[in-house]
Formats: sequence, structure tokens, C-alpha cells
Amino acid sequence: MKEELKYEAAFAQLQDIVRKMENDEYSIDEIAVQLQTAQRLIKFCKDKLTKTEAEIRQLEVEANGK
Repeated sequence: MKEELKYEAAFAQLQDIVRKMENDEYSIDEIAVQLQTAQRLIKFCKDKLTKTEAEIRQLEVEANGK
């Protein structure tokens, strides 16, 4: 994934892949490639959410003076 990729864009791409798979829009040759792309997008989104959660917790700690 490119470092410039935003969470919302990655999530939208992931949703598009899922929708197309559900509608059988990929050829058998495309499925493996799209599954790999989906895996990378899932990891990117998960990592972004984890990082954001840690940042929010840190801000809460700082705001509460603990």
C-alpha cells in the first residue's frame, strides 16, 4: 500500500472488491489477485485503526493529567 493512501479510500477499495466478488464480476484469474489486494487493504485498515486508537488513548491520558 502506498503511504499516501487514506483509510477511507482503502476501505472503499475493499468494499468494491467484496461487492464485485459477491456479484461474480471477477474472472477466475482475477480472483487470486483481488484476494491479495484485499488482504493488503485489510492489514492497512487494521493498522491504521490500531494506530489511531493508541493516539486517542494517549490524548486521553494527557488530557486527564495521568
